[in-house]
Amino acid sequence: MDGPAQQDVPALMAEIGAAAREAAAELAYASAEAKRDALLAAADAVHDRRGQILEANAEDMAAAEGKGLTKAMLDRLALDPDRLAGIAEGLRSIAEQPDPVGRTLETWERPNGLKFRKVSTPLGVIGVIYESRPNVTADAGGLCLKSGNAVILRGGSESFHSSGALHAALVDGLRAASLPAAAIQRVPTTDRAAVGAMLAMPEHIDVLVPRGGKSLVGRVQAEARVPVFAHLEGICHVYVDAAADAGKARRVVLNAKTCRTGICGAAECLLIHEDVADTLGRDLVTDLLEAGVELRGDAAAQALDPRVTAATAEDWGREFLDMILAVRVVPSIDEAVAHVRRHGSGHTEAILTEDDAAAERFFARLDSAILLRNASTQFADGGEFGFGAEIGIATGKMHARGPVGAQHLTSFKYLVEGDGTIRP
Repeated sequence: MDGPAQQDVPALMAEIGAAAREAAAELAYASAEAKRDALLAAADAVHDRRGQILEANAEDMAAAEGKGLTKAMLDRLALDPDRLAGIAEGLRSIAEQPDPVGRTLETWERPNGLKFRKVSTPLGVIGVIYESRPNVTADAGGLCLKSGNAVILRGGSESFHSSGALHAALVDGLRAASLPAAAIQRVPTTDRAAVGAMLAMPEHIDVLVPRGGKSLVGRVQAEARVPVFAHLEGICHVYVDAAADAGKARRVVLNAKTCRTGICGAAECLLIHEDVADTLGRDLVTDLLEAGVELRGDAAAQALDPRVTAATAEDWGREFLDMILAVRVVPSIDEAVAHVRRHGSGHTEAILTEDDAAAERFFARLDSAILLRNASTQFADGGEFGFGAEIGIATGKMHARGPVGAQHLTSFKYLVEGDGTIRP
């Protein structure tokens, strides 16, 4: 279903928004047990509907291949039995987490006898605008439900049928737990006017989460009339320090680039300290080339292997999302830090070193949302953080940063109790 004609989209979105607002009011006081039951039922529905979901994904994949999407983009779109099992397990993991709503965050009492409690509360209605990854449908729907928020999902045209089939499983879960079906809604049209409508719905949407390329996120940030959790490009760097352990470095660098090239946690730039360039650096370059990675480097990196091509200015600070990696040899950790500051997106950076002081210097001087030591950037994922899933990797500095899980999709309110107390 491609939905209504363009002139009907504003009315459609207003209807969806009003239904979401009503559902959010009910979810705000839904019991932890009901939300847990809904998520577990949704996970079972993903399993029960797996044939339909895979058929829908096959339809999306055929269309995407016809459009000439890259191998990495096709990988982001593809579902198989193992990935579906992972989606169901993610929903179960979210279900079993502590309920983030109604937690007492702080208490105090004033000399006049007033008693204060700061209590976590849902944000309300969350709008999620994403591109080709159908698993976002389940991840975002599950996290919003757990945190007591209604959600409006607007997936990309490439994953339209896959997302629709996954959304149906989420609705099965809501109905099984007697929660409003409008708590998780999917925009039933590929018309781009729906995105514009969501950006201008402050009466219906409290927070927007864009997940996609630079142009999508840039548009949302520029045009949205509601707050935005920005999920910017994953221009992730790996810095190999002079004190790196060779065995660890070779494992981590290869994994950071090749585990899954199409995710935002994939490494896009390798920085090698000049003191180990001719030894460990040469081994790293060979490992990557033999794994099929195209390397684009500076003159010093090219000198390590004739198969390394010359990097252009555009290759620094570029999210390839493919088997391509920029490589530079740097004279010091401070130059590595300066390079990341110039070209990074504030997402994820890793340092490979056995030197505690070097690691602390790297951590203190960079302010990306995620910083790792001796570990792959591919761990930039809510599931790997123990959140069950993520609604995105927030790269801004307000409210939530890094993987945004259910506990981050809450605000708070103050509950104040007196005993006939009046202000003098």
